[in-house]
Amino acid sequence: MKRICCLLLSLILVGSLGTAAVRAEGEAYPGKAWCLMDGATGTVLAASNEHEPLAPASVTKIMTLLLIMEAIDTGHIKWTDTVTASESAAAKGGSQVYLKVGEAMTVEEMVKSIAVSSANDCACAMAELLAGSESAFVDKMNARAAELGMKDTHFVNCTGLDDDPAAKDHKTSAYDIALMSRELLTRHPDIKKYTTIWMDTVRGGAFGLSNTNKLVRFYDGCTGLKTGFTSSAGYCLSASAQRNGMELIAVVLGCSTSADRFSACRGMLDYGFANYALYTPEVPSADPIPVTLGKQASVTALPGEQVALLIPRGELSRMNIRVALPESLTAPIHQGQVLGELTVTKGEQTIATVPMVAQTAVARLTWKDLFLELLRMITGAANP
Repeated sequence: MKRICCLLLSLILVGSLGTAAVRAEGEAYPGKAWCLMDGATGTVLAASNEHEPLAPASVTKIMTLLLIMEAIDTGHIKWTDTVTASESAAAKGGSQVYLKVGEAMTVEEMVKSIAVSSANDCACAMAELLAGSESAFVDKMNARAAELGMKDTHFVNCTGLDDDPAAKDHKTSAYDIALMSRELLTRHPDIKKYTTIWMDTVRGGAFGLSNTNKLVRFYDGCTGLKTGFTSSAGYCLSASAQRNGMELIAVVLGCSTSADRFSACRGMLDYGFANYALYTPEVPSADPIPVTLGKQASVTALPGEQVALLIPRGELSRMNIRVALPESLTAPIHQGQVLGELTVTKGEQTIATVPMVAQTAVARLTWKDLFLELLRMITGAANP
């Protein structure tokens, strides 16, 4: 229900944001494709070629990390579990921590190595732990992508390496990367403990890790997320940052230089923070609603969903809230029952409507309850 509500709110807001929801006022950023998305609502604030399938390089590992975090949060694996490197994992090239066959690391060390240093060997080892083989894990990646609505995506491996001929079909889009980045950051915020690390170590301090995402150190509020580079994919980046309660995700693919990808994402993030704000309406306090024939005399109404709206900064002063509730109700009342409506308006325009629901249930008085109540009234009248 929450996802449906957020989707509806996002669709309403995209229409109200005008041309800015398509492109950052005509701004052009480096790269073949880019996309700026609000993390809370999923609203796209700026984009160019955002649905073009392109090679993502190691940005692929956002999906790998998402599946790992889902396995941790559901209790399928624990941070302290040990993972043993196979020959396949140890043989991975590119960025790595140089696992040896049979070497064991904890899940936490593996996640840290993937998030900070983009370790391909650790990504493969975790894929094998969760699915038995990398190919089986890739099936899970593609299934999860479909669930998230990533229509431009087809994964071939868990790393983004494209030196294998089969990897020519390994593609995703800037928009789809923003979608999976949002899912990872909002549903599994513990990942930020690792994606915000600048420098650290594994193997008891014997092996150093250095974050490939320079924005972690040099951009205020940066929360991650993942870099990528191969000669065919170019320089890629999904960058996230949070300021004043608003988290934005900027994605760029196919840049010519590393500096270009950081410049592009920094520019998009700056644009988003300068022009938009996340508006959470303060619901005015309402008196409890009287309930007739109820075992409780009244019931309190609360918003049925948490409301978070992305609003152009210049329009915050135009926001208004109206709550419509009945003067009285008749029992029984069910917990969560819709009692009224909260409406958020901007001037004369309705931005969002949210149901107001019963905080608690109120049972109806039985004939026995009514008789006893009548008896108490008569007794009280007879004995003033």
